[in-house]
Amino acid sequence: MAIEGPEGLKLYPGRLSPEAQRALVAEILAASDRAPFFTPRMPKSGKPFSVTMSNRGPLGWVADRDGYRYQPTHPETGEPWPPIPASLLDLWDALTGYAAPPEACLVNYYRPGAKMGLHRDEDEAAMDAPILSVSLGDTALFRIGGPSRKDPTSSFRLASGDVLVLAGPSRACFHGIDRLYGGSSGLLTPYGALFAEGGRINLTLRRVTVPAR
Repeated sequence: MAIEGPEGLKLYPGRLSPEAQRALVAEILAASDRAPFFTPRMPKSGKPFSVTMSNRGPLGWVADRDGYRYQPTHPETGEPWPPIPASLLDLWDALTGYAAPPEACLVNYYRPGAKMGLHRDEDEAAMDAPILSVSLGDTALFRIGGPSRKDPTSSFRLASGDVLVLAGPSRACFHGIDRLYGGSSGLLTPYGALFAEGGRINLTLRRVTVPAR
């Protein structure tokens, strides 16, 4: 699939089969009792994000009045995050070529109407490590620019089962989700009242610490 984007951006449309998508959603949600979804908030202002989130892996990303950071425990329960599913670790090995495993898997749930403003992922010490993103559920309009917020942007759709890798120069680019296309997927609706209207789960794998040499 031809897309316009910065060097290092790779899109793998339909990388996960419908069966693999269902299995991954089930595995992620099965651990939600140990790591329930919470609402991240903007530093200082405390304004809530429009997404709710959780994490998997040794470290989890947290945003609240105190700032952005990674920590080994859930901010509300104090419990360790559940492990990253093996299928995601295999995907990381197959598509990133990075020598060390990811340490964090962000689990963002976009309800209908949710979005994510342009931002850069820069809370990690291992900025040379790629970012791998898996889309599950409703199609989203993804937008990416350059290393400056003022750089021109381009947009393309991410459908359920698509995998996106940001490596090289694209790793430091501003990006975000402008909108969801409601009803474009029925993947999430069987999984309880929270997902009755569908929506999208985005899984983002990141390496946080610099690997030992």
